[in-house]
Amino acid sequence: MAIFGGGSTRPSIQRGAQVQDTSTERHAKRTASRAGLAAMPTRAAIVAVAAGPVAAAERQLLVQAAVLMLFVVVPVIVLTPWVAWRFRRRNRRSAYRPGWDFSRLLEVLIWGVPALLVALLAVRVWTQSRALDPYRAIAPGQGSSAAPLDVQVVGLDWKWLFIYPDQHIATLDTLVLPVGRAVHLHLTSDTVMESLLVPRLAGQIYAMPGMITQLWLRADRPGDFPGENTQYNGSGFARQKFVVHAVDADAFSRWVGQVRAGGGVLDARRYRQVARRGVPAAPECFGQVDADLYGRIVAKYHASSQVHVSTMASRATGRMNDAH
Repeated sequence: MAIFGGGSTRPSIQRGAQVQDTSTERHAKRTASRAGLAAMPTRAAIVAVAAGPVAAAERQLLVQAAVLMLFVVVPVIVLTPWVAWRFRRRNRRSAYRPGWDFSRLLEVLIWGVPALLVALLAVRVWTQSRALDPYRAIAPGQGSSAAPLDVQVVGLDWKWLFIYPDQHIATLDTLVLPVGRAVHLHLTSDTVMESLLVPRLAGQIYAMPGMITQLWLRADRPGDFPGENTQYNGSGFARQKFVVHAVDADAFSRWVGQVRAGGGVLDARRYRQVARRGVPAAPECFGQVDADLYGRIVAKYHASSQVHVSTMASRATGRMNDAH
């Protein structure tokens, strides 16, 4: 079984807590080298630096919400010690008004300003949430006219399987994307509910058995971006991470060619081995994939074996069109 362009050693699947834990940066460098890609530093992932339009819009919304809430928080923090000092018992210059019980100005400030801020925040979050609907298609980047790249994602215990249906290849625990090209993820799970998150590229979306959810994203700069499962699913949860390698279009084409030439075959038998519980010792690639593997994964959770992935995808697209 080839691993990203060369070698014939099949990575073993270790069980539970016996798996050696590695950092995201070492993981990125290892997967990049096996994929024939130049590894890029991932320390910047610690800072919320957006690398795509979805993450940039989400970061902007978070900053705006924080600034609006500071208009309520800061006055409270500042005025509380000031009021305690100003009206302390030994301060003889403070006016003593035992009959005072109402101030229209204070009532407006105490209730009106927070109410206005909540209304502004609600409108902003609602409009941005609709604009950032994960089912809403995004346009290609500037200077790119390529059609969206379809990727079928399967959540497993404790790994992620990425199938490229148009390229007829698949990868385990690594995702390679061309810079500037819109990417359409179709997500499902072959175990319990999971949640995919790539903070620097897109928001969080759930993957559930027998269902297909969607997520659109785009990488506007090359780099290695960490992704993970954020839904607890057992002892291997903390190690269910992967790296997204964003590369230029030529590098992506070369990588696809290398995987086709050196990758193994992902058929039903090999998939059963991959789907077993465990954390892969290293990422893996497959140069051939059964055409309807993803459809069979989804269909096996339905009473009728005739359910096909294209049918469910068309239903999801219909819901997306209705929402728009």
